[in-house]
Amino acid sequence: MPATRSAVGTALFTVPLVLGLVGGAAVPAGAAPDSLTCRGVGVDPDARVRHRTETVIHAPLATVWKLQTDVERWPSWQAPVQSARRLDHGPLRAGSAFHWTTPLPPNPATGATTLEITSTVEQLRRGSCIRWTGPGVADGLRIDGVHVWNFTRVKGGVLVRTEETHTGPQVDADVPTATKILAAGLEGWLHDLKAAAEGYGDGLQG
Repeated sequence: MPATRSAVGTALFTVPLVLGLVGGAAVPAGAAPDSLTCRGVGVDPDARVRHRTETVIHAPLATVWKLQTDVERWPSWQAPVQSARRLDHGPLRAGSAFHWTTPLPPNPATGATTLEITSTVEQLRRGSCIRWTGPGVADGLRIDGVHVWNFTRVKGGVLVRTEETHTGPQVDADVPTATKILAAGLEGWLHDLKAAAEGYGDGLQG
């Protein structure tokens, strides 16, 4: 999420801090060799706060891709996203940017507040992967995130994998708590994407 909330925005959703909601597992710091990439570029290899997870969505790839890249419609299927606005026009592509907001639960760095995220797409391969970066900012808090998404057709649907890292003085000061918040955000995002795509209908073919 760095240049974008990107990686970061995801992380701080007000969903229960429960790991493994859709089968994910935290990736220990330093375990970057097998990190997800888009066009050969991955998350921050030096970040201490990171999470990686995946799920199979039983829907066409075209449906999953449309939901994920139609940024301004995120609030319609992700309750934690309060607002989302594209800063450019047309299909999401490398160089696209968007501003979005999400509630931030009380944490060691700040009380309950709103996280303002500005994300920039750094790499994208249509129907295959997206990598965005950007800062998430709130009163007394700044998080720089890097977020990678991979989409792969599998029997019966799409394997969606995602990985995100966060850096910044506040998150680095309490890595376990920051990692739990990030994990909750990513698990919640995948859960909502799966529910939205599988309930979308048969109108799109992947």
